[in-house]
Amino acid sequence: MIRKPVVAGSFYPDDSDELNQTVQNCFTHKFGPNNNPPKKSIEQVFGVVCPHAGYMYSGPIASHSYYEISSQQFDLAVIIGPNHWAIGSKIATMSDAKWETPLGISEVDSESSNELINLADGIDQDYFSHSKDHSLEVQIPFLQEIFPSNLKILPIIMAKQDIDAATEVGNAISNIAKSKKTMIIGSSDFTHYEENDFAHKQDMLLIEPILKLDVNRFYETLAEKHVSACGYGAIAATMIACKNLGSKKGELLAYATSGDIVGNKKSVVGYGSIKFI
Repeated sequence: MIRKPVVAGSFYPDDSDELNQTVQNCFTHKFGPNNNPPKKSIEQVFGVVCPHAGYMYSGPIASHSYYEISSQQFDLAVIIGPNHWAIGSKIATMSDAKWETPLGISEVDSESSNELINLADGIDQDYFSHSKDHSLEVQIPFLQEIFPSNLKILPIIMAKQDIDAATEVGNAISNIAKSKKTMIIGSSDFTHYEENDFAHKQDMLLIEPILKLDVNRFYETLAEKHVSACGYGAIAATMIACKNLGSKKGELLAYATSGDIVGNKKSVVGYGSIKFI
């Protein structure tokens, strides 16, 4: 089964040459890392948090995460994101499938998918859950641009994002990662449709416990400050998995809002790239 792209032509170009150039431009953008991958680094990175808006808005911030992992050696990219449409299963992966973008095909690791649902009762294999959403799709062209075509993916989409769900997902992923070279990508934007300065303040409050790998405080801040981060469960699952695997801290690579990048600061969305080391 091939999962066709649903936001090509809107969130990113649907022409392969244009998409290739767009991804490359994100790395050299003034809000990007100003370097082309691969990064010359031997530091181990367990996972990243990465935004998922249209490339003109969040692509330069997203490229920081991909630059950081570009020299890492892994065979499987686990991509976790929110189910914006809330369709299908509460938490879903898929099996016997491939994801298509204008840059090519990425194969789902069915072996890892089967292992995942055996490890976690709350996760289903459900293609329909993935059929409309962009949160995982927009990560794949970055992976295809940087890494070999034999890199496999494990997509996980979460309509249910409470701390129990995130814990189940995170623990299951870390079990898989103990036997397979794995990179974990948590896909989320931060504050939605607030004034620019307010978004910056809100998001820094939420990013603080992320960097400390403090999942309980993360959920407390989310509730107390009413932070409208869409993929909070994906962030938390990434934190939990990375901590299980040996991560000691997160590091903020870049943060900006849509207002910082394209103007119009009255109503913005916040984007952050974070690595776990």
